[in-house]
Amino acid sequence: MEEVLTRWLGTTASLRTEIVAAIGLVISLGVSVHVLLRKRVVGAAIGWIGLAWLAPVFGSLLYITFGINRVERRARRLKRRPSQTIDDTPQPSAHVPEAFRALDRAVQAITGLPTVAGNRIEIFRNGDEAYPAMLDAIGQARRSVALSSYIFRDDEIGRAFCDALKAAQERGAEVRVILDGIGSGYFFPAAWRRLRRLGVPAGLFMHSVLPWRMPFLNLRTHKKLLILDGQIAFTGGVNISDGNRVREKPDFPIRDTHFRIEGPVVEHLTQAFIADWLFVSDEELEGEAWLPPLAPAGTVTARVVTSGPDADIEKIATVILQVIACARHSIRLTTPYFLPNDLIVNALCLAATRGIEVDVVIPKASDHRFVDWATRGHIDPLLKSGVRIWIDGPPFDHSKAMTVDGQWCFIGSANWDSRSFRLNFELNVEVYDVPLAQALEAFIAGKRRTRLTQADLDARALPVRLRDAAVRLLLPYL
Repeated sequence: MEEVLTRWLGTTASLRTEIVAAIGLVISLGVSVHVLLRKRVVGAAIGWIGLAWLAPVFGSLLYITFGINRVERRARRLKRRPSQTIDDTPQPSAHVPEAFRALDRAVQAITGLPTVAGNRIEIFRNGDEAYPAMLDAIGQARRSVALSSYIFRDDEIGRAFCDALKAAQERGAEVRVILDGIGSGYFFPAAWRRLRRLGVPAGLFMHSVLPWRMPFLNLRTHKKLLILDGQIAFTGGVNISDGNRVREKPDFPIRDTHFRIEGPVVEHLTQAFIADWLFVSDEELEGEAWLPPLAPAGTVTARVVTSGPDADIEKIATVILQVIACARHSIRLTTPYFLPNDLIVNALCLAATRGIEVDVVIPKASDHRFVDWATRGHIDPLLKSGVRIWIDGPPFDHSKAMTVDGQWCFIGSANWDSRSFRLNFELNVEVYDVPLAQALEAFIAGKRRTRLTQADLDARALPVRLRDAAVRLLLPYL
């Protein structure tokens, strides 16, 4: 009897092993088929398939959790209602300098939007300058206030914004607020709770505490938008946090740059907010309170470029590639995080080798040490090609700006890394304007404290070089 029982147990164990192996085979095959059909990046596809076969259960769970773009699926479900139908007829662009006409055509093809003339853009440094102007504009709004922020702290300045938004609502203005579900604090951010208590309509972007929706953890809205009465807009890099009030000497001061925009291009920014609010709440915003007729307010020609892991995937990165190819004399840029993909690295290298002056300013120390390490492990080809990389001293500067040939500018929320170019929902403004380009070039030049050289990289100890190279492998998610 004991022998029969032993034999039966052995048979059962063998059968279980075969069943588990068969399930693993089916799962691995399923993941492989999905990867082959969905993943365009060869390295990523090979990595996911290899992981699925080496660790069928664990690897497949990782792929299901982090590898599938559920954002794209959800975006497809949110069909435009008749009131949101867009006229796909090509629209004439505003006049741009002759040297940039090919770029203008290319960006219109990428975005589906024409450049628009008659705008005015004003620069603000840090929260010290930006916050008073933003709060004053909220105080004057009468019809609508739209606010979107990656970080919105429930600190002194955050509470001031909450009070201003509530006051605007009490005056009769329609108010809508979007906070990123991760950047503003996970598990129901305090500022979001405060707004809800005040009765201000506020939504969390891509937020869920449910484990099976955790893939949304890696996808964020990084936009910073404030739009008043559909006529005045603020955008750039400034979040809502006491840390941005540099004059108040916070524990970790954050310098930054923000922009006030008036004119017809504000409609582009409003449409971007309307699309995000629909995504968050399934409520459509319509009427002149949000989209009034806009008269010219200045002489600047501009266009909005949005990017995200859905229909807008890599549009900002594609625009950057186009403008690098069009550059004739100079490319200047500053960014808090510099980890561009190989395509952009190669484009910058090619520009430098054909005689274009390429200057990149990065902080001496950002607020993410791993990113700083990875940057040092990533920039060797740029230095060897003649790209000049400069180090800006503390305090940390979160500004993002790019100029080309002293005539074209790119401003907004996107950093120069794979997260901004591919994973985040971002918004930049393309600007054709010599005075703004000159102002930004002077700003970037003022940040060029110390030049980073090949000798500096070669002087790193071997353990440091290995660390930097290893962290660089996380480039797609840093």
